[in-house]
Amino acid sequence: MTSQLLALCFDAHDPLRLSQFWAGVLGWEPADDPYDAISLAPNDDTGFHLRFVAGEERKAGPNQTHFDLTSTSPEDQRRTVATALDLGARHIDIGQRPEEGHVVLADPEGNEFCVLEAGNTFLADCGFLGALASDGSREVGYFWSQALGWPLVWDQDEETAIRSPHGGPKITWGGPPVARKVGKNRLHFDVAPPAGVDQQAEVERLVSLGAKRIDIGQSDGEWVVMADPDGNEFCVMPPR
Repeated sequence: MTSQLLALCFDAHDPLRLSQFWAGVLGWEPADDPYDAISLAPNDDTGFHLRFVAGEERKAGPNQTHFDLTSTSPEDQRRTVATALDLGARHIDIGQRPEEGHVVLADPEGNEFCVLEAGNTFLADCGFLGALASDGSREVGYFWSQALGWPLVWDQDEETAIRSPHGGPKITWGGPPVARKVGKNRLHFDVAPPAGVDQQAEVERLVSLGAKRIDIGQSDGEWVVMADPDGNEFCVMPPR
Protein backbone atom coordinates (compact mmCIF):
# COMPACT_ATOMS: atom_id res chain seq x y z
CA MET A 1 0.00 0.00 0.00
CA THR A 2 1.37 3.41 -0.95
CA SER A 3 0.04 6.93 -1.11
CA GLN A 4 -0.63 8.61 -4.43
CA LEU A 5 0.76 12.11 -4.98
CA LEU A 6 -2.31 14.08 -6.04
CA ALA A 7 -0.98 17.63 -6.09
CA LEU A 8 1.74 20.04 -5.17
CA CYS A 9 -0.17 22.74 -3.34
CA PHE A 10 0.83 26.45 -3.27
CA ASP A 11 -0.34 28.74 -0.49
CA ALA A 12 -0.92 32.00 -2.35
CA HIS A 13 -2.08 35.51 -1.56
CA ASP A 14 -3.74 35.57 -5.00
CA PRO A 15 -4.32 31.95 -6.08
CA LEU A 16 -5.88 32.86 -9.43
CA ARG A 17 -3.04 35.18 -10.41
CA LEU A 18 -0.39 32.65 -9.39
CA SER A 19 -2.15 29.82 -11.23
CA GLN A 20 -2.28 31.94 -14.38
CA PHE A 21 1.45 32.58 -14.12
CA TRP A 22 2.31 28.89 -13.86
CA ALA A 23 -0.20 27.93 -16.54
CA GLY A 24 1.58 30.36 -18.84
CA VAL A 25 5.06 29.10 -17.97
CA LEU A 26 4.30 25.36 -18.03
CA GLY A 27 1.54 25.28 -20.61
CA TRP A 28 -0.76 23.41 -18.20
CA GLU A 29 -4.53 23.77 -18.35
CA PRO A 30 -7.08 24.61 -15.61
CA ALA A 31 -8.76 21.52 -14.18
CA ASP A 32 -11.72 20.72 -11.96
CA ASP A 33 -10.78 20.33 -8.31
CA PRO A 34 -12.76 18.28 -5.76
CA TYR A 35 -12.06 20.86 -3.04
CA ASP A 36 -12.93 23.95 -5.08
CA ALA A 37 -9.31 25.06 -5.21
CA ILE A 38 -7.73 26.40 -8.39
CA SER A 39 -5.98 23.50 -10.07
CA LEU A 40 -3.79 22.96 -13.13
CA ALA A 41 -3.48 19.62 -14.93
CA PRO A 42 -0.23 18.56 -16.64
CA ASN A 43 0.19 18.24 -20.37
CA ASP A 44 2.84 15.51 -20.08
CA ASP A 45 3.66 12.48 -17.92
CA THR A 46 3.73 14.49 -14.69
CA GLY A 47 1.43 12.46 -12.50
CA PHE A 48 0.12 15.20 -10.21
CA HIS A 49 -1.68 18.54 -10.41
CA LEU A 50 -0.69 21.96 -9.15
CA ARG A 51 -3.21 23.28 -6.65
CA PHE A 52 -3.44 26.92 -5.49
CA VAL A 53 -5.18 27.84 -2.23
CA ALA A 54 -5.50 31.08 -0.31
CA GLY A 55 -2.88 31.69 2.37
CA GLU A 56 -2.03 34.83 4.29
CA GLU A 57 1.38 33.99 5.76
CA ARG A 58 4.27 36.14 4.62
CA LYS A 59 7.23 34.47 2.96
CA ALA A 60 10.11 33.96 5.38
CA GLY A 61 13.28 32.83 3.64
CA PRO A 62 13.75 30.52 0.65
CA ASN A 63 11.13 27.88 0.00
CA GLN A 64 11.93 24.29 0.95
CA THR A 65 11.03 23.17 -2.60
CA HIS A 66 11.47 24.85 -5.96
CA PHE A 67 11.03 23.90 -9.62
CA ASP A 68 13.94 23.09 -11.89
CA LEU A 69 12.84 23.71 -15.49
CA THR A 70 14.89 22.11 -18.26
CA SER A 71 16.11 23.53 -21.59
CA THR A 72 16.90 21.89 -24.91
CA SER A 73 19.24 24.65 -26.13
CA PRO A 74 20.58 28.07 -25.06
CA GLU A 75 17.85 29.66 -27.18
CA ASP A 76 15.22 27.54 -25.44
CA GLN A 77 16.53 28.63 -22.04
CA ARG A 78 16.40 32.30 -23.06
CA ARG A 79 12.87 31.81 -24.40
CA THR A 80 11.66 30.27 -21.12
CA VAL A 81 13.24 33.08 -19.10
CA ALA A 82 11.70 35.72 -21.36
CA THR A 83 8.26 34.11 -21.11
CA ALA A 84 8.46 33.95 -17.33
CA LEU A 85 9.57 37.60 -17.08
CA ASP A 86 6.74 38.69 -19.37
CA LEU A 87 4.27 36.87 -17.11
CA GLY A 88 5.53 38.59 -13.96
CA ALA A 89 8.65 36.74 -12.79
CA ARG A 90 11.84 38.56 -11.74
CA HIS A 91 15.52 37.73 -11.47
CA ILE A 92 16.81 37.03 -7.96
CA ASP A 93 20.21 36.44 -6.41
CA ILE A 94 20.51 33.48 -4.04
CA GLY A 95 24.29 33.31 -4.26
CA GLN A 96 24.46 31.48 -7.57
CA ARG A 97 27.65 31.84 -9.63
CA PRO A 98 27.56 32.91 -13.31
CA GLU A 99 29.49 29.82 -14.38
CA GLU A 100 26.75 27.56 -13.02
CA GLY A 101 24.67 28.26 -16.11
CA HIS A 102 21.17 28.23 -14.63
CA VAL A 103 18.95 31.29 -14.27
CA VAL A 104 17.26 31.85 -10.91
CA LEU A 105 13.89 33.57 -10.95
CA ALA A 106 10.99 34.19 -8.59
CA ASP A 107 7.32 33.99 -9.53
CA PRO A 108 4.93 36.89 -8.77
CA GLU A 109 4.69 35.82 -5.11
CA GLY A 110 8.42 35.32 -4.64
CA ASN A 111 8.56 31.53 -5.02
CA GLU A 112 11.98 30.63 -6.37
CA PHE A 113 12.54 28.50 -9.48
CA CYS A 114 15.45 27.72 -11.78
CA VAL A 115 15.67 27.55 -15.56
CA LEU A 116 18.51 25.12 -16.17
CA GLU A 117 20.98 25.26 -19.00
CA ALA A 118 20.78 22.73 -21.83
CA GLY A 119 22.68 19.48 -21.39
CA ASN A 120 21.77 18.72 -17.78
CA THR A 121 22.50 14.99 -17.67
CA PHE A 122 20.77 14.33 -14.34
CA LEU A 123 17.41 15.41 -15.79
CA ALA A 124 18.10 14.26 -19.35
CA ASP A 125 15.10 11.93 -19.52
CA CYS A 126 12.72 14.25 -17.66
CA GLY A 127 10.34 16.73 -19.23
CA PHE A 128 10.19 20.51 -19.07
CA LEU A 129 9.35 20.34 -15.35
CA GLY A 130 12.49 18.39 -14.62
CA ALA A 131 12.54 18.31 -10.84
CA LEU A 132 11.05 19.44 -7.59
CA ALA A 133 14.36 20.35 -5.97
CA SER A 134 14.09 20.27 -2.20
CA ASP A 135 16.10 21.14 0.85
CA GLY A 136 16.07 18.04 3.01
CA SER A 137 17.83 15.16 4.67
CA ARG A 138 18.57 11.69 3.37
CA GLU A 139 16.02 10.41 5.90
CA VAL A 140 13.24 12.43 4.28
CA GLY A 141 14.17 11.12 0.85
CA TYR A 142 13.88 7.58 2.15
CA PHE A 143 10.55 8.45 3.79
CA TRP A 144 8.98 9.76 0.60
CA SER A 145 10.32 6.84 -1.41
CA GLN A 146 8.45 4.48 0.91
CA ALA A 147 5.40 6.72 1.29
CA LEU A 148 4.80 7.01 -2.46
CA GLY A 149 6.34 3.74 -3.60
CA TRP A 150 8.69 5.66 -5.89
CA PRO A 151 12.16 4.13 -6.25
CA LEU A 152 15.32 5.95 -5.29
CA VAL A 153 17.08 7.06 -8.48
CA TRP A 154 19.93 8.81 -6.63
CA ASP A 155 21.45 8.14 -3.22
CA GLN A 156 24.97 9.51 -2.86
CA ASP A 157 26.73 11.78 -0.34
CA GLU A 158 23.45 12.11 1.61
CA GLU A 159 21.69 13.51 -1.48
CA THR A 160 18.63 11.58 -2.63
CA ALA A 161 16.14 11.62 -5.48
CA ILE A 162 13.03 9.64 -6.29
CA ARG A 163 10.91 9.39 -9.42
CA SER A 164 7.58 7.82 -10.24
CA PRO A 165 7.84 4.53 -12.17
CA HIS A 166 5.53 6.21 -14.71
CA GLY A 167 7.93 9.08 -15.41
CA GLY A 168 7.50 12.77 -14.72
CA PRO A 169 9.80 14.99 -12.68
CA LYS A 170 12.25 13.82 -10.07
CA ILE A 171 11.91 14.93 -6.46
CA THR A 172 15.34 15.65 -5.02
CA TRP A 173 16.74 16.43 -1.57
CA GLY A 174 20.11 18.11 -1.26
CA GLY A 175 21.25 16.69 2.08
CA PRO A 176 22.96 18.60 4.89
CA PRO A 177 23.16 21.31 5.87
CA VAL A 178 19.37 21.53 5.94
CA ALA A 179 18.08 25.05 6.50
CA ARG A 180 16.22 25.68 9.73
CA LYS A 181 12.48 25.64 9.10
CA VAL A 182 10.84 29.04 9.61
CA GLY A 183 7.05 28.96 9.69
CA LYS A 184 4.74 26.89 7.53
CA ASN A 185 6.02 25.87 4.10
CA ARG A 186 4.36 27.69 1.20
CA LEU A 187 4.40 24.51 -0.91
CA HIS A 188 3.21 21.13 0.33
CA PHE A 189 2.14 17.75 -1.01
CA ASP A 190 -1.45 16.51 -1.06
CA VAL A 191 -1.45 12.70 -1.06
CA ALA A 192 -4.17 10.06 -0.78
CA PRO A 193 -4.44 6.29 -0.44
CA PRO A 194 -5.80 4.44 -3.46
CA ALA A 195 -9.50 3.69 -3.76
CA GLY A 196 -10.67 1.11 -1.28
CA VAL A 197 -7.90 1.80 1.26
CA ASP A 198 -8.87 3.30 4.59
CA GLN A 199 -7.54 6.83 5.09
CA GLN A 200 -6.79 6.25 8.78
CA ALA A 201 -4.87 3.07 7.96
CA GLU A 202 -2.71 5.05 5.56
CA VAL A 203 -2.14 7.73 8.20
CA GLU A 204 -0.97 5.05 10.61
CA ARG A 205 1.35 3.59 7.97
CA LEU A 206 2.89 7.00 7.36
CA VAL A 207 3.38 7.45 11.10
CA SER A 208 5.22 4.11 11.18
CA LEU A 209 7.53 5.46 8.47
CA GLY A 210 8.40 8.55 10.50
CA ALA A 211 5.64 11.09 9.89
CA LYS A 212 3.50 12.64 12.61
CA ARG A 213 0.10 14.28 12.84
CA ILE A 214 0.27 18.03 13.44
CA ASP A 215 -2.04 20.92 14.24
CA ILE A 216 -1.59 24.04 12.10
CA GLY A 217 -4.94 25.50 13.12
CA GLN A 218 -6.81 23.62 10.42
CA SER A 219 -10.57 23.34 10.62
CA ASP A 220 -12.29 19.99 10.68
CA GLY A 221 -12.10 18.65 7.15
CA GLU A 222 -11.74 15.48 5.16
CA TRP A 223 -7.94 15.66 5.15
CA VAL A 224 -5.35 14.89 7.84
CA VAL A 225 -2.43 17.30 8.23
CA MET A 226 0.91 15.62 8.84
CA ALA A 227 4.63 16.42 8.82
CA ASP A 228 7.40 14.33 7.29
CA PRO A 229 10.60 13.53 9.24
CA ASP A 230 12.06 16.97 8.40
CA GLY A 231 8.91 18.72 9.64
CA ASN A 232 7.50 19.56 6.20
CA GLU A 233 3.72 19.70 6.19
CA PHE A 234 1.62 17.53 3.90
CA CYS A 235 -2.03 16.52 3.72
CA VAL A 236 -3.53 13.05 3.49
CA MET A 237 -6.77 13.28 1.56
CA PRO A 238 -9.56 10.69 1.40
CA PRO A 239 -9.08 7.74 -1.00
CA ARG A 240 -9.30 8.60 -4.70
